[in-house]
Amino acid sequence: METKTHVALISIPAFSHQVSILEFAKRLVHLHPDFHVTCIIPTIESAPSASVPFLRALPPAIDHVFLPPVSFHDLPEKTSLQVQLQLAVSRSIPYVREALRSLIASTNLVAVVVDPFANEAIELAKELNVLSYIYFPSSAMLLSLCLYSTKLDEKVVSNCEFRDLPGFIEIPGCVPVRGIDLPDNLQDRRDLAYKQFLQRCKRHRLADGIFVNSFVEMESGPIKKMQEKGPFEDGEATNVYPVGPIIQTGSTNREIGSDCLKWLDLQPPNSVLYISFGSGGSLSEDQIKELALGLELSNVRFLWVNVKAPSSKASASYLIKPENDQLESFLPKGFQERTRERGLVMASWAPQVDVLRHEATAAFLTHCGWNSVLESVVSGVPLIAWPLFAEQRTNAAMLVDGLKVAVRSPSGVHDHQNGLVEKEEIAKVIKSAMEDEEGKEVRRRMKKLKDAAESAIMEDGSSTKTLSDLAMKWKKFRGTI
Repeated sequence: METKTHVALISIPAFSHQVSILEFAKRLVHLHPDFHVTCIIPTIESAPSASVPFLRALPPAIDHVFLPPVSFHDLPEKTSLQVQLQLAVSRSIPYVREALRSLIASTNLVAVVVDPFANEAIELAKELNVLSYIYFPSSAMLLSLCLYSTKLDEKVVSNCEFRDLPGFIEIPGCVPVRGIDLPDNLQDRRDLAYKQFLQRCKRHRLADGIFVNSFVEMESGPIKKMQEKGPFEDGEATNVYPVGPIIQTGSTNREIGSDCLKWLDLQPPNSVLYISFGSGGSLSEDQIKELALGLELSNVRFLWVNVKAPSSKASASYLIKPENDQLESFLPKGFQERTRERGLVMASWAPQVDVLRHEATAAFLTHCGWNSVLESVVSGVPLIAWPLFAEQRTNAAMLVDGLKVAVRSPSGVHDHQNGLVEKEEIAKVIKSAMEDEEGKEVRRRMKKLKDAAESAIMEDGSSTKTLSDLAMKWKKFRGTI
């Protein structure tokens, strides 16, 4: 049997989640070289192509296993993203059990760390007598909402949706939010996605602890509340371990993103607006055109990457790559030619961490996915919030109204399904972030947050100490909880 302390991770078929939990593993084995990690990954149809290069670059102390693919041919065509991810795990549980038993037989397995969508596996960990933890890749604010969800559900009358509630909703330790800013899977309380959400949140309490990809200096309010007795369903404190910011690390092969990085090298310092809606975000054709015209009207330098074919569904390319990436077929006629001297538009992926760290980058128009948020924080780049789906509106509310490190248009560039944001409004919010006094204040606050993020992951930082304390506990574990 292997003598190293072994930890199993269980992820989901979503690249952004896989990156975050594996970066957590990289930090663990970097701080504690006597650990070994195996990541177990359910799949839909086949292994996602985006994951393969990232997985191949992992250090030798981290292995991965793709489980046999599950089929969704029996599901209705409009089944939501959240339901698909949850079912991918549910249908893979027999394979997960088999993989864990194999690890127990051949390694010194002490703990299982699961994605929130994979927390059904917590029961397997209990069954197999190993410690169980959730790795929560999103904000402490969202985790507080999850733990508070049952109480929140009880406060709403049966025939009312959160989006229809007047006023603001209080989440323990967090900035108040409107009902429409809660995650997608809370917006229809009759839907399967909402029922699955409540079930997942209840199972969080079964774990021995929850790692959250945030840090005390950024989200002290919700972290403190979760560690206290009182505000949540069972009145008990939660073993919450802030270990962030965890972002994608390692040197990027400059050749992979050479076009955009070489273009950035030619731009003046702090002059470029970076635009990306992530690996899965999509806009309608009309909205793409208005955004392009808004960029043109603003007269700022810009780098717009991961531009995808139009879709009426915000998460259309989250699990499936769009077929049409011919930019000229859906951008305004002549747009690229007219903006050629100050803008670059790419259908392809860009090395985002390198782009954000580049001295030419001044601001980031983002979908507010948590990976992108933390990458901006670590780089000190202020944000323009344009959330699309999942929990992104919740993140945007915290960034704009709580931390005040992001700006948003007056009508609230906050909801992909809430009508068209026109070019004049887009140009106005861009200029606010890039040139006005409001933008300067946002930049100042983001610089302060960047310094706090750097401190949290230093050798004696709050997040490093938290992870190391848990690692010492795992080393002492020998099959008795």
